[in-house]
Amino acid sequence: MCGLTGWVSTHATGAGAAHLRAMIHAIRHRGPDESGEHILYAGDATPEVALGHCRLSIIDVGGGQQPMGDDDSGTWLIYNGELYNFVELREQLVALGYRFNGASDTEVVLQAYRCWGTDCVTRFRGMFALALWDGPGQRMFFARDPFGKKPLFFLRQGATLLFGSEIKSLLLFPGAPTAVNENALCDYFLYRYVPGPQTLYAGIEKLPPGSWATWQDGALQIETYYRPPDRRPRPATPQPADPVAGFLSHLEDAVAVRMVSDVPFGAFLSGGLDSSAIVALMARHSARPVQTYSVGFAEARYSELDHARRVAKHIGADHHELVLSADDLMQHLPALVKYRDAPVSETADIPIYLLSLKAGESVKMVLTGEGSDELLGGYPKHAFERYARAYQWLPPLLRSHLIAPLVRALPFRFRRIKTALANLDLADDRQRLPRWFGALSHDERDALLDLPCADERNDGATQFACSPGNSVLRRILYFDQTSWLPDNLLERGDRMTMAASIEARMPFLDERLAAYVSALPDRYRLRGHTGKWLLRQAMHELLPASIIKRPKIGFRVPVDLWFRGPMRDYLYDHLTSADSRTRHYYHRPRLDAVLSEHVDGRQNHEKLLWTMLNLELWHRHCLESAAP
Repeated sequence: MCGLTGWVSTHATGAGAAHLRAMIHAIRHRGPDESGEHILYAGDATPEVALGHCRLSIIDVGGGQQPMGDDDSGTWLIYNGELYNFVELREQLVALGYRFNGASDTEVVLQAYRCWGTDCVTRFRGMFALALWDGPGQRMFFARDPFGKKPLFFLRQGATLLFGSEIKSLLLFPGAPTAVNENALCDYFLYRYVPGPQTLYAGIEKLPPGSWATWQDGALQIETYYRPPDRRPRPATPQPADPVAGFLSHLEDAVAVRMVSDVPFGAFLSGGLDSSAIVALMARHSARPVQTYSVGFAEARYSELDHARRVAKHIGADHHELVLSADDLMQHLPALVKYRDAPVSETADIPIYLLSLKAGESVKMVLTGEGSDELLGGYPKHAFERYARAYQWLPPLLRSHLIAPLVRALPFRFRRIKTALANLDLADDRQRLPRWFGALSHDERDALLDLPCADERNDGATQFACSPGNSVLRRILYFDQTSWLPDNLLERGDRMTMAASIEARMPFLDERLAAYVSALPDRYRLRGHTGKWLLRQAMHELLPASIIKRPKIGFRVPVDLWFRGPMRDYLYDHLTSADSRTRHYYHRPRLDAVLSEHVDGRQNHEKLLWTMLNLELWHRHCLESAAP
């Protein structure tokens, strides 16, 4: 696991080793063990190429230094991630006559490109982002893993292309712009994160998940090599004789290959079904007790520590706990916005970061349960979405004049029903699907913002590009897998663990497992209002029944209470004071109403207020600090 950064240009840029070292230093938290650099300066008809790398050593600790070059081919590689099938690929390459000097997966990536060219990434099983200089072809090759676990950002400045694992390194290059992307800002209030390939920085883009790119003669070409299989209707293939046993076999294999490590590792354990399943399977393949790490809160109804303890005791784990408060959130939130180079869209970022620091005292890598809900249909919205078309058949006047006012008047404890009916009223998928976890509809956003937001639908957007004949469940899962997951949850997981200099691996986001699940009928994921049916069945002999039958709680931080209490002044100061950088974005009467409704307990606006607070923090701690 590492961080990478650099540039490629058709001409001499005037930047040199000092600039590259500064860019590497900016992301040193991603790889504190060692760093390296390599610059090929521009000559006659020869581009300038700068490659910088910082390393967190997980595999082949004594070897695998980067940038890694191959003298025979003039190829140079910097690589962030892990290949879980690198031993298998190495054997194939040796049989084809390729020689290896070490035991790292980095060298396998390098030789795989020499052998198979750009198609090499379709053979990789793992998480990765890479930048490779192809000397003979005089081009740069980039690639990102299928689900987008590892990040890669681009900034084009004329004939120069900057790239890096985090935006902060790009902003250190001479002349890098620091302006707000207003289109992305408008989207931010619809999603609570910025959907790719955009970012909040004008001119800086993400390489989409499952994509590769080539840069040659000053032109960048991007191609997609992977789409999640839920994009299309279920294939007409025979069903396995025992789907549950087949699923368990695939999941156990996904866990086992991610336990390959030359350094100590453990697992995050929330006490929910997903992480509990991972640690139960880890225990099957570990000769020692699994190191597990859990976080909770003093507010008992928000804490799952009791459930995590029960699972840890059940599997005989060596268990560690952390309890957080509102002071922890206020103390660390500005730093985490800087680590993320973006607003912290989920309150869970802070607990994950502090838990990562705790885990980093004893391990360098953890397995997590991320991705299970997006693969197996575990959110309440996956059940509610089935009723969208039926609800919209009701007369509009009945929905707007009778049902809507009654729903708004319901107390907060009915929040799921309130959210469901508000979302089901939106006929356009491009509004409804983001809003299940979003802050606002288009109308609500426009009532709040004093900004010229264009109401664009972008019919070609990846996250909505499903087959017309797809099932309702597969359609919403595909949105989750291509937007909510890579642009929010995986971005959170990468930044918060890397900020603490540890690596996170996600067995549920294994392409072979995803293909197996997607080939099954929908009923194996969702039955009635019970999600993740397949996982629940597979865990019957591995976990206590109380864990398997628990309804999904979600990792909630009690900011709804904290915004009314210990964080109230903090919130008002950031959003309404003369020092606020963002208050001019809002219609003041609506801003005041949102604040007062929440503080007085009439409505719960915690998600919207969190969204607004973090936008303010991003302006203060990222945008302004990066300005020349």
